[in-house]
Amino acid sequence: MTAHGMTPREREQVDAANAAGGPAVVLLHEIWTLAGSWEPWRARLAEHGLASVAVAWPREPASAERSAAHPTAMAGVGLAEILEHTRTVVEALREAPFLVGHGIGGLTAQQVAGKGEARATVAITPAPMRGAPRVPDVVLMSASPVLRDRANRDTTVRLTYPEFRFAWANAIPPDEARALWEAHHVAGPGRVAFEVASQRREARAPAGVDTVTVDRGPMLVIAAGKDRLVPPVAASDTFRIQSRNPCPTDFVEFVDRGHTLTLDQGWPEVADRVVEYLDRHRG
Repeated sequence: MTAHGMTPREREQVDAANAAGGPAVVLLHEIWTLAGSWEPWRARLAEHGLASVAVAWPREPASAERSAAHPTAMAGVGLAEILEHTRTVVEALREAPFLVGHGIGGLTAQQVAGKGEARATVAITPAPMRGAPRVPDVVLMSASPVLRDRANRDTTVRLTYPEFRFAWANAIPPDEARALWEAHHVAGPGRVAFEVASQRREARAPAGVDTVTVDRGPMLVIAAGKDRLVPPVAASDTFRIQSRNPCPTDFVEFVDRGHTLTLDQGWPEVADRVVEYLDRHRG
């Protein structure tokens, strides 16, 4: 991170977004991926006249290759640090941005929106927030490579290919699943998984979201019908909780997709639905 709390890549993207004018799109990634995984989305958004900033997590390696060389770089990183850094990026933008997040990024996007700092928000298969109902057993099975050992809380964990195939890539062909695992899957901080899994009901849990603030802005929750890490019932719970907000809240489900929906060959369909939603809130 720089002295201003942003990576050189983030600073470059923020400066470009500010120079372009209009609201930028802040892209927030899932655990076990990196900010660079959003590059195809950034190109798609640019085609529609939307500048974007892909936010890295604290101490995040710049590439999958660097992550492989330094797999414990993000050990100990938690939700509070991710939120703080995201807000640093958001506050460097001249206009309140659009927020688009996947998984943990979807949770972080809702947290930022709850502070009145978003123009509109898209939460794609978002991780459950504090106060959400008990998660289905399939979620615990998907997260078990991290949660089965308390020692993982203070280190990082990378899923094996069979674990990735079960939790993330069950809805795509095996060859594509392995290619995604090899190209995009990196060691992620165990603390994040433990905070989501075990602290959702604590009064000051780091997974807490202000869902009632009148400044939240419009929100779209996207579910994936075959997702095992964030099943559609979990995304529906997020939608139900967020629907209490006076701002409009919408819901879309991609019934044949899994947790790789932002990365796999079908990502343009999801991106185009997101762009369509953001376009409605540009004016």
